Amino acid sequence: METIKLVYPVEGGDMIEAGEASSKMKLTLKKLGLPQDVIRRASICMYEGEINMVIHADGGEAEVEVDMDRIVLRMTDTGPGIPDVEQAMQEGYSTAGPTARELGFGAGMGLPNMKRYSDEMTIETEVGKGTVVTVVIKIPQ
Repeated sequence: METIKLVYPVEGGDMIEAGEASSKMKLTLKKLGLPQDVIRRASICMYEGEINMVIHADGGEAEVEVDMDRIVLRMTDTGPGIPDVEQAMQEGYSTAGPTARELGFGAGMGLPNMKRYSDEMTIETEVGKGTVVTVVIKIPQ
């Protein structure tokens, strides 16, 4: 299989459309015949990253690269950045506002879940510039 690249724009603040990119990616991964566990893990990571971009960063872009042995998800935004990554990685810590919380988001599990369901995760962030979260999910051979 040659590397397949998918790109999904993510609208900021649009809680109705939140989750669209992860749904579309999940369908594509199913069509590619990937193992169910890999699809599930990739979908969780993509959903959490997408929700973070909607709530915290006024949107961004999710890039997906699929090849024989792994899926790489790269979520890029031009939001406020993450002042304290270590704190943001703590389960339950959230900077989500009241609107997001009223809709059931902002429980502080986004980044911890992405870490839990990926094989590798990196966060590059600069306050005032934005954040790039990259996760790798290995495909067992």
